Order: sequence, then structure tokens, then C-alpha cells
Amino acid sequence: MADSAFFSPLSHEGVLAVRGSDAGKFLQGQLTCNINYLSLEHASLGARCMVKGRMQSSFRILPEGNGYLLAMASELLEAQLADLKKYAVFSKATLTDESAAWVRFGLHDGAAALHALGLVLAAEAGSTARHDGLIAIAVSAGRSELWVPVDRAESVRQALASKLAECSLDDWLLGQIRAGIGQVTGPTRELFIPQMINLQAVDGVSFKKGCYTGQEIVARMQYLGKLKRRQYRLALDQQAPPAPGTAIFSPTHGSSVGEVVIAARAERGCELLAVLSAEAVEDDNLHLASLEGPRLALLSLPYELDRDREIQR
Repeated sequence: MADSAFFSPLSHEGVLAVRGSDAGKFLQGQLTCNINYLSLEHASLGARCMVKGRMQSSFRILPEGNGYLLAMASELLEAQLADLKKYAVFSKATLTDESAAWVRFGLHDGAAALHALGLVLAAEAGSTARHDGLIAIAVSAGRSELWVPVDRAESVRQALASKLAECSLDDWLLGQIRAGIGQVTGPTRELFIPQMINLQAVDGVSFKKGCYTGQEIVARMQYLGKLKRRQYRLALDQQAPPAPGTAIFSPTHGSSVGEVVIAARAERGCELLAVLSAEAVEDDNLHLASLEGPRLALLSLPYELDRDREIQR
């Protein structure tokens, strides 16, 4: 169904809210993305890193009301909330879990369904449209998220179902994989720096903003060009998607050379994003979970890494 028009509930993520007069200033010192670039018409990807540059979470962030909402893997939310609160004690910023306040849907080729709800969305990733309490965000070509206040969730779901097929989360994640958008989950927390999942290639890292936690490591990696591991897209001839964090091995190197980021069922077998050693990718001899595991085939990504372009953001 990944190539057909459909919608899917995004049940795998929660919503962290940061609100108050200092919310923007506080987040600017915590996140890889530039808060000053956000507006009612523009959302962004981003990440929060530890001091050594490893990501504790990745998310989509947008302004809402008197603050900001961050959608991230549900299993990360409690730890991020507790950790961020430690740094917010001297700021006029309040952090809460607003997962129960929102229901979110992923739409593939859903422009007509959004239009029927009064939402006209520009094609550029991050573009945002708002109407009558609903928020739509373009996330990649032909794909969008719809954020709905919980008290309207059922009526909106019925409106979507009148125009689109309802599909599984796997169908949505397959589109995310084909768009090359990696994501931190519980098993990969503090495993990758942002460039390892190509976050800078999808506008999730700003190199022109001021300091934030982990910024020195992230900037050094970008400017010195010493990244030896990055994200690739692969195919696997088995139906069961491997879990995030599953090791990938190279018999050529005789060792583990990377880890699965996210995976989903495809029309045949499954597809996945994985962070891999560039040397191992050149050898094209990659196996899942062990040296004798199923063989992985490299697939293309819809973007090229361009350091000169990326550092202009």
C-alpha cells in the first residue's frame, strides 16, 4: 500500500510540550535545529544530544500556542521529559507530556483529504497549514502529518476514511524509510550522532545557530569531514522487519559494521535504514544479525549528502 493513497494512525510516537515565555530560548540551547527558523508556517526535524554529541532523541518540532510540541518515539518521552526538566529549573518554561491531548495521522497522497478539512499544504518539507485547530505538516514528497486535538479525533478519522484507505503503521514507516528519514528509538538512544542518520541532509541540524548541548562534537564532525559511518537504505528478503539496534555484519571485515535504525515490511521482504561503515558498504557484503545472517542489498536514497549546502542552514 506504500504507493497508494492512505492514512495511518501514528501510534508509535508521543508528544512532549515545552511552554512558557522562555520556551524558545530554552530549547535553542538544547536542540540541533534552529528555533528561530520555526513559525506557524514551518516545522522542522531536530535532535537532542548528550555532551558527546550522541542523540538522546530525534523528533519533529512545531510552534503551538505559547510554546512548542515535539513528536518523538514514545519510549523516549519519559526520560527526555525528566532530563530536560533538570535544565529548565531557571527558565520560565514548563515541560509536560501532551501525548493524550493529540491524535496524529500520517497521510500518503492525502492532499484532497486535507483540502476537505480546510487545509492547503505547500509541498516543501516542513511547510505547515493550520485550520480550525488542525495542523498539517509536509514531511516528504507526497507525505504529510495531521495533528488533531483529541476531542475531534474520531470525526477527523471518519473524514479521512471517507477519502483514503486506512493502513498499518508499517505502510507509513516504509514511506519514511524511502524518504531517508532516520529516527532515534529506545534501542538506539545515545548510539548515533546526528550526521550518522543523515539528519543534516533533511534540515534537522543548523550550523549557524549558537551553542547547544553536544554542538562542539556535531560541528567538528561536519567541518572536518571525518564521518566514517552514516545512514544507508537496504532491502532484506524476509517478511519480519528487524528491530532497531540489530547489528549488521560484514564477513569481509569479520565483525559488526553497523546497526538498524528503522525497518518496515515492503511489497517483497522488508526495507530498512541502517548506520554503516563506509568501508563495509563499498565491499557490498552485508548480513543481518550475524556473519552468516540474511544478505542485505543496498538501495538508493532520495538525496545526496552535500556538506557545503548543509553548513549554510
